[in-house]
Amino acid sequence: MTTLRPTTTALDNQRIPVRAKLAAAWTSFMFLYVYVDILAFFKPGVIRDIEGGVVWEFTISQTLLTAFLALMAIPILMVVLSVTLPARANRITNLVVASVQVPFAAFNAVGESWTYFYGLGVALEMIVLALILRYAWTWPRTTPSATGADRETARAQQQA
Repeated sequence: MTTLRPTTTALDNQRIPVRAKLAAAWTSFMFLYVYVDILAFFKPGVIRDIEGGVVWEFTISQTLLTAFLALMAIPILMVVLSVTLPARANRITNLVVASVQVPFAAFNAVGESWTYFYGLGVALEMIVLALILRYAWTWPRTTPSATGADRETARAQQQA
């Protein structure tokens, strides 16, 4: 008697929409950003300085914390904007915001004595920002004449 065994086939490798890639990348960026900050609390003296009212060289104030929140809100909002903005505005917004975040992320390592820790954090953030820039820069285009059902036909032909 012969036993039927399922044949091994290739896994279905579905294309991920650019919007989903961008939202996932911004989410990853935010996790890195937040966890570097959280883990930095374990550095000796950080909590003592915070309790003393100082973060880095800045006196803790409502203005400082509002500025920090505003800076953090930009990549946080990019998660939802990457999914909801129209394609053209989405592409431009991602290119601009990711480009601005590159020097901002690099600045976080300036003057830090824990170069391995901050270096790794900044390097990982830069990799994610590079992915965001790549996804936005290479956003797939459709042919101008293809609309509605024609667009789906053209897309199916391109994938074939």
